[in-house]
Amino acid sequence: MKNKKLFIACDTTKISKVKEIIEKSQKTELKIGYKFGLEFLNSKNGRSFISKKKNLTLFADLKLHDIPNTCVSTIKAIKDLKVDYLTIHISSGLEALKASKKNSGKIKLVGVTILTSLNNKTLKEIGFEKDVKKLVIHQARLASKAKLDAIVCSAQEVKLVKKVFKKEIITPGIRFTSKTNDQKRIMTPKQAYANGSNWLVIGRDITKGNIKKNIKKLIDHLNR
Repeated sequence: MKNKKLFIACDTTKISKVKEIIEKSQKTELKIGYKFGLEFLNSKNGRSFISKKKNLTLFADLKLHDIPNTCVSTIKAIKDLKVDYLTIHISSGLEALKASKKNSGKIKLVGVTILTSLNNKTLKEIGFEKDVKKLVIHQARLASKAKLDAIVCSAQEVKLVKKVFKKEIITPGIRFTSKTNDQKRIMTPKQAYANGSNWLVIGRDITKGNIKKNIKKLIDHLNR
């Protein structure tokens, strides 16, 4: 079970809730990391809280998506946080990816493919002609060319991505049940690990309600 890795999505602005999540998820069979998005990192006390955390695996899910210079400047601006992982949209382009990787230092730069909240229908609405899978494979090749450290993709595309990208794969859109909430391309934890995901990202199914019981539920699910 120790090779099963989980990022808990701390989707809140409340420091007290994040403290609870960390405290109640420390002693477990799984390797646990903590993902913080724009919501928390842009909150009044969020950045300060992260800057003081040590001995935790920290994932800054900023999803950088800008010109090369701005992406690089942002990476330099958050280096004091000493996060382990940082996301950048692969659609920022090869030049931005290479420049960001060159300046990321010890931070693992993670390329974001097509968000799991999108599907073929919504892609067409914003002007993409390729379907999800073809676009994700294309982006995975670009991430490999830019020598990124990891990729974020749906668990549904992991097997395809692994053919062209040989490093870590992080998968959101993980659900214990068929309830999708704001996601469209989802999969259960057991299915995602079976497909080859290295890290799962789970939020509400872990953080809502009794955190310890929810983690035990996840472990029981994986052991079935």
